[in-house]
Amino acid sequence: MNLDTREPVVQSLGVLETAALLRELTAALITQTDFDEALLTLVRVTRDAVAGARWCGFTALRAGEPAGVAASDERLAGLDDLRHGPDSPAMSAIRRREMILAADLAGEPRWPAWTPRARDLGVHGVISAPVDIDDQVIGAINLYAGSPDVLTPQHQLTAMLLAEHAGLLLAAVRDRGRQTALAGERDASLLQDGVVGQAVGVIMTQRGCPPVEALEVLRAAASSLDIPLREVAERLVRTVSRQRDT
Repeated sequence: MNLDTREPVVQSLGVLETAALLRELTAALITQTDFDEALLTLVRVTRDAVAGARWCGFTALRAGEPAGVAASDERLAGLDDLRHGPDSPAMSAIRRREMILAADLAGEPRWPAWTPRARDLGVHGVISAPVDIDDQVIGAINLYAGSPDVLTPQHQLTAMLLAEHAGLLLAAVRDRGRQTALAGERDASLLQDGVVGQAVGVIMTQRGCPPVEALEVLRAAASSLDIPLREVAERLVRTVSRQRDT
C-alpha cells in the first residue's frame, strides 16, 4: 500500500499560499485610487509571496496603446515596457488571450529580440498571464524566474488565479479613481458657488484649515442636520452677517 502523501501536501500548500496572496492583494488594493500605485503594489506583493518567482512585472495597454508598466525591480522594467517593442511574452499573452510559459529561455525562439535582453538581466524563465481590467485597459502579469525550470504547473495555476483576481481589483481601483476625480470636480464647482464659497471661507477663517477640509466640515454639518448643503451654507452666512451687524 502506497502511503506517500508528499505530493498532495505540496499541492495543498500551494493552494494555501495562493489564497494568502489573494487576501493580501485585496487588503493592499481595496482602498487605492491611483492605478499606477496599485500596479506597483501588485507586483511587489506578488514577488514577495510567490516562491520561485524572483521578480514580477505588469504590462498595461489602454485602447490598444502602451499605458505603462510596473516592475518589482526597476532594472527589469524594460522587459515589461512595450515601447521597447511588441516582441515579448506579455504581448503574446495579451494577443492570444492565454497564459504563456517559457520554463527555460535558453534556445527560446518565440521572442528573438526580447529573450537575449531578459537573459542578460538574469531572467531564465517566465510566465505571462493576460489580465482583463475594463473596456479600456487590459494587460499581463509577468512572473520571472532566476533559474531555468523553476516555474511549475503550480505557478501556472497561481498566475491564472492571480490574473483573474487582479483584474477585478484593478477595475475597482480605476472606478474609485474616476469617482475621486468626479468628486474633485464637484468640490471645485461647489467652492465657486457664491453662498457655499462664502460659508467655506468662514470655516477656513474660524478653523485655519484649507478649502477642501472646510467643505467637508460643511458636508458633515449638512449630514448631521439632515438638510441640504446649500441651506447649511446659507444659515452660516446669515449667522455671521448678523454677528457683524450687531
